[in-house]
Amino acid sequence: MRIDQRRSDQLRNVKLSPDITRYAEGSVQVEFGHTKVLCTASVDQSIPKWLAGSGKGWITAEYGMLPRSTHTRMNRDKIASGGRTQEISRLIARSLRASVDLKLIGERQILVDCDVIQADGGTRTAAITGGFVALALALQKLKHAGLISQLPLKDYVAGISVGLKNGEALLDLCYEEDTEIETDMNFVMNSNSRFIEIQGTAEGLAFSHQELLSLTALAQKGCTELFKLQSEIIGTFFPLAALKQ
Repeated sequence: MRIDQRRSDQLRNVKLSPDITRYAEGSVQVEFGHTKVLCTASVDQSIPKWLAGSGKGWITAEYGMLPRSTHTRMNRDKIASGGRTQEISRLIARSLRASVDLKLIGERQILVDCDVIQADGGTRTAAITGGFVALALALQKLKHAGLISQLPLKDYVAGISVGLKNGEALLDLCYEEDTEIETDMNFVMNSNSRFIEIQGTAEGLAFSHQELLSLTALAQKGCTELFKLQSEIIGTFFPLAALKQ
């Protein structure tokens, strides 16, 4: 058993709470165990200048950690400062754009903000998982208002962390596991079992091809479970059952 008494292939308790804020077009609080992230999707009628006249929309994201989201107070993140914050923001944006036909949005932009309220490992993958639901809710609101003719979603998207400890593959790492792990990987997948992004580092022992395959299979299992949880919120207007598994 692991530090929190889970099996090696078991997710933490995952909870998605929609419509958590009053003003955003789409909002979700996502919880992976003790990790909590507030995700909001805001519709902006302007687009980047380089897209003007293209007929396409755009999706971008900003990620940040609140000062006491961690064990000791940290300085407030600034997206313009670069580094980890900007790297994760870009990862979230790339992942969410992969789920949408941007031509069907029209010339408007959707900004997805992911603010970490409490961090216990896996904040970027939790942000992607919750950010997708917030984005879907915002797009459905646009469709309901008659501002777009059809829902532009193509696939569900979710992210999950995996790792190797003493040669054993573990799913959905908490903070303590993440700091002690030999190999740490983040997977972003869609509901057609295709990969959007894979990030991996051997911080201790280098991993083998077979271990990589084991981690990949475990990540796919975790994402499949997350798709089902997402569908409990957005399945009424974007059914998971209608997609290839």
